[in-house]
Amino acid sequence: MKTEEFNFELPQELIAQHPVEDRSSSRLLVLHKNTKEIEHKYFYDIINYLKKGDILVRNNTRVIPARLFGIKEETNAHVELLLLKQNGDIWECLAGNAKVIKVGTLIRFNNGELKARCIEVKEKGIRIMEMIYEGVFLEVLEKLGNIPLPPYIKEKLADKEKYQTVYAKINGSAAAPTAGLHFTDEIFKQLEKKGVEVVDITLHVGLGTFKPMDTENVEEHKMHSEIYMMDKEVAQKLNNAKKENRKIITVGTTSTRTLEAIYQKYGQFVECSGETDIFIYPGYKWKVVDCIITNFHLPKSTLIMMISSFTDKDLILETYKAAIKERYRFFSFGDAMFITNE
Repeated sequence: MKTEEFNFELPQELIAQHPVEDRSSSRLLVLHKNTKEIEHKYFYDIINYLKKGDILVRNNTRVIPARLFGIKEETNAHVELLLLKQNGDIWECLAGNAKVIKVGTLIRFNNGELKARCIEVKEKGIRIMEMIYEGVFLEVLEKLGNIPLPPYIKEKLADKEKYQTVYAKINGSAAAPTAGLHFTDEIFKQLEKKGVEVVDITLHVGLGTFKPMDTENVEEHKMHSEIYMMDKEVAQKLNNAKKENRKIITVGTTSTRTLEAIYQKYGQFVECSGETDIFIYPGYKWKVVDCIITNFHLPKSTLIMMISSFTDKDLILETYKAAIKERYRFFSFGDAMFITNE
């Protein structure tokens, strides 16, 4: 299967540069995957598509200011680090100007209150860095780091909380699980009143979610692993929902990948944590997810491949054409799509 098969033309002006003022007033394209019917709604209409007994799964990860700009101490070369995965004071990072970072290289941030020493060189710009600082790392990072907005967003974000979901809780992501940005506390209150069960899992979004495809053939692409967590109570609720044939609806591709990865590994939902590099593309046998709330994704990305697997590649590309014709806003700050099996 060729990566090029998932390409499409998108007018630049449809790439959303900022979030809408009221999160829930973004537009919502509803795709009924069985009948191929398309409806054009607003996100607050999502309440009408969920019913009592449904279980809605959201990713409660919180974006950290993971983008750091520093200076190589030996040469004063400018270096950028994107923090991806943490193990104590050791971080896996994606490095800009990576060729100047070798084992032993020391990078200084600001006046030196944070330094990073390279302890391992890995492929494609990945470096393992030891962080050197005093005090609490997250407090230092909050002071020196930047929220790592995707490169296609050129405008500065006035309010950093606009790139967090209203339920963001567990620090660790290098990017937001953007399908969740449309939700408000009021929508969750209405869903609760309706009898929809809402549960949280965690997947810290890293390179695996937004790394561009660089292979001609889809099957050759290797996903970068990301850290996930599920607690015992959530596992039990999901197992009950599956046993009782109640719908499992995921908010975003990160929640979707987490559920499918855990079920694929254990054959049920269990209390667990670990890393997953699951890559879902057409041909994948879906195990647990019934409906997906998602955004509109980049051409030739692993994300459009995932939703193509959930429905049908040609149907998704036709749906995207319809969205472009209707002037939907695309990508992280863009509009939403609900793929339902009803």
